Amino acid sequence: MTDVQLYGIPNCDTVKKARVWLGEHGVVYQFHDYKKQGVDPARLVQWCGQVGWEKLVNRAGTTFRKLPDADKVIDGEDSAIALMVANPSLIKRPVVEYPGGLLVGFSAESYARAFS
Repeated sequence: MTDVQLYGIPNCDTVKKARVWLGEHGVVYQFHDYKKQGVDPARLVQWCGQVGWEKLVNRAGTTFRKLPDADKVIDGEDSAIALMVANPSLIKRPVVEYPGGLLVGFSAESYARAFS
């Protein structure tokens, strides 16, 4: 088992970029597919504690735009977590857990700093 976990959806372009970058830089990771494996609410609580729920909820994506207007009103961490559990595609991708931190989204510069 590896200490690096990549969470996302396999057909997401940003996840693909992250996987390529990790592979090219010799970073061994385990992939967690939200579509097949879901998402653990306790893990979301941990992530929210590290980066805040605002950073985790992808309000720019298709999934968020397709939500009923009532569901788009997020009044805090608890409602954000419930919404992400019900709709894992709402979580900004990818999320990478690594010893000492958490990366949300993909940036070659951020990855280089984290894995140098």
